[in-house]
Amino acid sequence: QVQLVESGGGLVQPGGSLRLSCAASGIDFSRHGMTWYRQAPGNQREFVAFINNDGRTGYRDSVKGRFTIARDNAKNTLYLQMDSLKPEDTAVYYCYTNRGPNDYWGRGTQVTVSS
Repeated sequence: QVQLVESGGGLVQPGGSLRLSCAASGIDFSRHGMTWYRQAPGNQREFVAFINNDGRTGYRDSVKGRFTIARDNAKNTLYLQMDSLKPEDTAVYYCYTNRGPNDYWGRGTQVTVSS
């Protein structure tokens, strides 16, 4: 059974930093691309960043230069380092992967950026 469990969210002031984690189990983690999404109230879920199994990364334009996605295959864990946070980054952040036709989502972790 594939499980993705996010952690690390919280309340932070504008300009602050947070590091999100996503612990994966039930998959051969090193072989899978992993993605972070987010969903703000009233908005659709949107792509934030991905990292392929070969380490290649990609980001949505609004987070480039502020967010860094990384993975630790030895720990089966995905990370999202978020710096210079802005109020518009407020959302529930989800990690995602897929295996064949199946999609797997975590339950999300809330990030609130407010003074």
